[in-house]
Amino acid sequence: MSTLSLVRHGQASFFSDNYDQLSPLGEQQARLLGEYWIRRGMRFDDVYTGPRVRQIETATLVGEAFAKAGLPWPQARLLPELDEHQADRLIKLGISRFSKNHSHIEKLHAAYQAAETPRDKHRTFQLMFEAVVKLWCEDKVGAPGVEPWQAFQERIRAGMGIITESEERGRNVAAFTSVGAITVGLQMSLGCTDRTALDLGWRIKNCSITDFVFSRDRITLEGFNAYPHLEDPSLWTFR
Repeated sequence: MSTLSLVRHGQASFFSDNYDQLSPLGEQQARLLGEYWIRRGMRFDDVYTGPRVRQIETATLVGEAFAKAGLPWPQARLLPELDEHQADRLIKLGISRFSKNHSHIEKLHAAYQAAETPRDKHRTFQLMFEAVVKLWCEDKVGAPGVEPWQAFQERIRAGMGIITESEERGRNVAAFTSVGAITVGLQMSLGCTDRTALDLGWRIKNCSITDFVFSRDRITLEGFNAYPHLEDPSLWTFR
């Protein structure tokens, strides 16, 4: 069997003009992951990353830790199939329409707009985000240019297939992506419903590790949402 470590990117720049970049804290999380893997004696045969800047930056900083220690780190292979879904764009394009058609979304959106402190903004946004994503998964909301949930699932499954299709055994693979892709990976291994997979996904912290063992025709969950490299609770983030 081979192993696959799916890593969620480090903290991005939420509420900034450009979300798709690591925050200083996100950079620290990525470096700590590299240092942790080095202490553990981890070595990787292949590294993949999704196309988002925050995903690539996380992989790069982990690789820099290996290079600093004089240890090998494979050239990361860009895998577009590991891109995140566009639920954030879905909200930007359609929240006014969703609010009219779904009263609970209207209330959540109003609470988000009324939030004043950063903590309240994060909390109210997440509640609104989760509610919209659930409707999106049920094919009850959509927007032009935003792929449906089923298409997103199929894309992630195709990407996972690219990673696991090799007949070579005993490979150690790391892939840097986002919550959505890891959620589908959990669903592939557990055979759970969309709702269960989503509920698990909401708990995935920035720069956490979700491990699988796999062969060409089987993938099994080995460890979920691990972050032993983030010993200080101040490093635990969700965006």
